[in-house]
Amino acid sequence: MSKASHEAYVRIRAGILSGHFPAGQFVPEDEFAQYCGMSRTPVREAIAELVAELLLQRSDTNRVFVPVWTDADAEELFALRAMLESHCARRAARFIADDQIEDLRRHCALIDQAINRPGGPDVSGFVEGNRRFHAVILAAAQSDRLAQLMRLVVSQIVVHRTAEQYVRADMEHSQRDHHDLVRAFATRDEAWAAAIAETHIRRAASAYRAMREGA
Repeated sequence: MSKASHEAYVRIRAGILSGHFPAGQFVPEDEFAQYCGMSRTPVREAIAELVAELLLQRSDTNRVFVPVWTDADAEELFALRAMLESHCARRAARFIADDQIEDLRRHCALIDQAINRPGGPDVSGFVEGNRRFHAVILAAAQSDRLAQLMRLVVSQIVVHRTAEQYVRADMEHSQRDHHDLVRAFATRDEAWAAAIAETHIRRAASAYRAMREGA
């Protein structure tokens, strides 16, 4: 992917996750190009990547739209992610390096700061810290195949929007899981790490259900 295409990818992806492009809405290529402020060529490549990641879909007539996720889709997504995250954590506990454990501790400290910010939690800081924390675990797992599968599952709209709806209590529960994961990695306890990771995602699934019921 060229530099321009990657920039278009980042901008369009952010627009999808933020809700700028609503689910079910057909979006012409020209509209994406205008949104990105660039020509159609890099945008076309970015769209192809987002379709591959399931953040966009094509209709039978080749029109591009943001997919609509049903509750059943979301439940399956969380179930798949729980299995993948558990396997990822197990591998990470086996292969993780000391400097990666230190990276996890640094990300935990930043997430703590986001949760405990004066005036209320910094949701964006929490979401970004969470993303970086899990990226270290994925890198420590040392599996290209797993990384490809995780990219498809973790990048979905449901996952991101669930985290963005967290209240302080949800963030604190999630962060306790993070700290426990660091302890499991530090002791190279594969079974413990896998169990924490699965519980972590199932907790997120419960938060998503609560969010949908309160909508």
